[in-house]
This record gives sequence, structure tokens and C-alpha cells, in this order.
Amino acid sequence: MEIMFVAAEASSSLFALRLMEFWKKQKRDYHFFGVGSPEMEALGFERLGKSEEMAVVGVSEIIDQYAHLKEVFNRLVAEAARRRPKLVVVMDYPEFNLMLSKRLHAMGIPVVYYVSPQVWAWRKGRVEQIKKYCRKVLLLFPFEREFYASKNVPFEFVGHPVLDELNDKYFTAEYRRSHRARCGVQENEIVIGLMPGSRRGEIKQHLQMQLEIARRLCLKYSNIRILLMVAPTRTKEELQDQLGDLKFPLMMQKDEPLEMIHLADFILAASGTATLQVALLEKPMVIMYKMKWLTGIVAKVLVRGVKFFGLPNLIAGREIVPERWQGGANVEDLFQLMCRYIDDPIYAQKVRDDLADLKKHLGDKGATARVAASLEEYLQ
Repeated sequence: MEIMFVAAEASSSLFALRLMEFWKKQKRDYHFFGVGSPEMEALGFERLGKSEEMAVVGVSEIIDQYAHLKEVFNRLVAEAARRRPKLVVVMDYPEFNLMLSKRLHAMGIPVVYYVSPQVWAWRKGRVEQIKKYCRKVLLLFPFEREFYASKNVPFEFVGHPVLDELNDKYFTAEYRRSHRARCGVQENEIVIGLMPGSRRGEIKQHLQMQLEIARRLCLKYSNIRILLMVAPTRTKEELQDQLGDLKFPLMMQKDEPLEMIHLADFILAASGTATLQVALLEKPMVIMYKMKWLTGIVAKVLVRGVKFFGLPNLIAGREIVPERWQGGANVEDLFQLMCRYIDDPIYAQKVRDDLADLKKHLGDKGATARVAASLEEYLQ
């Protein structure tokens, strides 16, 4: 039985991987193909498109990659027509996936949207395309339910699959000690995590600024260690080439995201699903995001009706961690926000407490199993 996934983002490809693993444990005889990650490929996924090449953001990046994206799009359409998959699961990546859904719908192939695009925040009219071309939407966040219900779009709230990644060990003093010791971190050291993003464009916009903030922190505090976290869809070599002549010691890790996040005390993170992982591990953070000038102007015009862009703040409905966008995401302001965590332990603990409360908004563990159950009707 053929199933197509289109998982072009780092987070989406992880959730697709977990769904593949779930079905394989059930000994389902499925063949998976489409767009995905190397980890999906290692599990038998046939990659017609590579997530690490397709995760782009911004007008100029899309233009630069248009020929490649069009080639993958045409390949997916042709293979869907030839193979007639029982089901296509599209994940986030709305511009590409909505055009693809339209073509697949015309072929009579069922499409389910898992990891809804943020249509409740910008370009709300796209929800009509989802309603027309997708059988249903699987929602990760409780606050999305009201929006989709108001538009009469078939949906199911499955909860967030990142909850399934949480392990109780991350909240024990014993594992904290052993993890830090294994990585050569002294007990009195403060580990500052840098998360510049998973897309090439994000890294280009964020990495040098984050490194400059890290340099200033190392100058101000004698017990700082800097941890640069490599996203699943990137390589150490890609980031190494952009480090230049560093004036401070830096640890670079590529590991399971929660393992890397666990090692940090405070984190400077590019906005995205990774900030939810940081929140669930109760790590105080500052969220930042910078776009190229033109992309930022377009985003400001299109985004309507939301006060926050950071997922923890969106879910909480208030700013529980600082977030700065475009001009506000500058070295001096971000540096001062990171210093506040170090200088004010009471404030840092208040943020930890707020992040601990966030879990109750995300439903229960078991999202992957609920997704599989929801898709079962198409796989008979």
C-alpha cells in the first residue's frame, strides 16, 4: 500500500518519521514516498524531494529555489498519478502543499493536512482551499479548534506529537548531573544555547547575531559556556563554515533536539517548533526572528489578529518569554534580555514556572497514535 508524505520542514519530518515508526511496529505493509528527511529514508522512505533542500523562507529564497521546487512538485504529481497512493499526508509548507492538494484532489486521491499551516494568523482565505481539497485537518493546538469549527472545516484535535518526545529523565537532578559531566560542563557553569533555526535563510539571518551576543555574554560573565545546536536538517560542516574566527570557546552539537536543549540553562532561539521543545523542557528563552527587509514588509501586511509570534506565547495567550522581531531583534536588546535571566534568578524561576504550566494547554501524550487512528479510514 502506497502512502505519500510531504514533510519539508525539520519538525514535520520528525512527526512523519514517528508515524512511520508507529506503523512499522504494527507490521503494516506500507510503502512511503514523497518529501522527507534522511532519517525517514533510513526507515525505507523513498525520497522524491529532500526536506533539507526544500525548507525555504522568504520571497527571495522561494524565487531562488523555484526551479527546484517546481521540479519536485511535478515529480510528486506524476508519481501520484502513476502509483495512486491510498493516502497523501501533507504537513505545514502551505504554498506548496495547497497547490499539490488541489492537483491530487482532482485525481480523487484523499489528502489529509497534518500540522496545520497558521491560516488563523495570516492569509485566512487559504482555509477555503483546505476545506475544498483536503478531507480533514489534524490539529496540534487547542486554540486552532475554534477557528476551523467557525469555517466548517472537518478537523480532529490530536494534540502535539512533541509531547511524546518528553522523557521523565529530563526533569531529574541525576540525569542533569550525568549529562553535563558527559559533555564536560562544570557544575558552576551556565550553558547558553544558541538555536539559529533549521532553514538556510534563517541561519544566515540569525547566526552571526547570536554569536555576537554569545561573545558579549562570555566577556561579561566568567562562567559561561556556549552551545550551538545544529538542527536535524542541517550539518555541522554547514555551520562550521560560518563561524569565522571565534573569540570565545564554543561547543557545537548535533543530537536529538531534546538532548541538546536539556544541556542548556538559557536559550536564544529562532522562532519555530523548536521553541515549543524548549518550553516543554522548561528552559527560559528569548525568541527572535529576522527576515530580509522585503519579506518582513510582506509579513507585516499579511499577518492579522495575533499579538505574538512565539509558539509558547501564542499558546499561553500572553508573553511568558520575551520575543523580538525584525528591528526589535537587535544585538543590544537581545543581549540585555539574556543577561536578565542570569542576573535575576527570581525572574528566571518565574519563567520556568510559566513554562511548566504550558503543558496543560497541549493535550495528552499519544498524538502519533491518535493520528494513526484518524487516518485508518483511508487505509482499509
